[in-house]
Amino acid sequence: MATKMEYHNPVLLKETVDGLNIKPDGVYVDVTFGGGGHSREIMSRLGEKGRLFAFDQDEDALQNAIEDDRFLLINENFRNIKRFLRFHGIKEVDGILGDFGVSSHQFDVAERGFSTRFDAELDMRMNRRGDLSAFHVVNEYDEQDLKRVFVQYGELKNGGAMANVIVAARKDKQIRNTEHLKQVLSKFLPAHKSNKILAQIYQAIRIEVNQEIEVLKEFLEQSLEILKPGGRLSVISYHSLEDRLVKRYMRNGMFEGEPERDMFGRFEVPFKIIEKLIVPTEEEIAINNRARSAKLRVAEKL
Repeated sequence: MATKMEYHNPVLLKETVDGLNIKPDGVYVDVTFGGGGHSREIMSRLGEKGRLFAFDQDEDALQNAIEDDRFLLINENFRNIKRFLRFHGIKEVDGILGDFGVSSHQFDVAERGFSTRFDAELDMRMNRRGDLSAFHVVNEYDEQDLKRVFVQYGELKNGGAMANVIVAARKDKQIRNTEHLKQVLSKFLPAHKSNKILAQIYQAIRIEVNQEIEVLKEFLEQSLEILKPGGRLSVISYHSLEDRLVKRYMRNGMFEGEPERDMFGRFEVPFKIIEKLIVPTEEEIAINNRARSAKLRVAEKL
């Protein structure tokens, strides 16, 4: 099991928590608890009557729970944020924080299968109780579905050809581990950019396994419902698919298309944008390489 030492520095710590504009007696939610870095910063700004609820579906994160009567860690997927807050008697909150990257801990534990650095069984489940794993995606998805995963979530131009090669290879032998997957796809991995392409392949499979895009959409819609007017949403995303969804939803409450306008060309907006885009400094990236692709957006419910 994980220990607290294995979790690395939270990204954009001060900026993300500053974005919540913490009220000492407010109720806040950290939907991606991980090592608890962001949660501890929130707790340090709360008074005696303040409360913090945190979510993490990964059982390893429970090792890091904060011993404090004002804090509760819920071992569930944050796509169920509204239901579990209601269960605990909370209908409205003052702020919600989300950091949507895979935790450093998950990358560093080889058997989880998240990292391109290790040979491990194809897994990539953030919730180890989940049924769908990377093994299932690679060995059981048909060619069209595999192509969709690679093109849509990995933004891989060769996604169709990769899917074709995988389907052909697994007829001889199941693809059980990350090393075998690399061998099967070796012709798409030229030495000078193999790491970048592998990262895109892993990202695509991981997003599919954990339904990350669907989860993000459900979370954003529920956040709008449970935030009080004036409540803040402060979220970090790590790839353009997520960031586009966050940006669009904060701007007009929709993920695609355009909202209906009145006769004057106006439309209702759900949020006021507080910070258009915050990215890490070069200093933070030097200390924590994982911060390199982080994008923070902050909005206030109108």
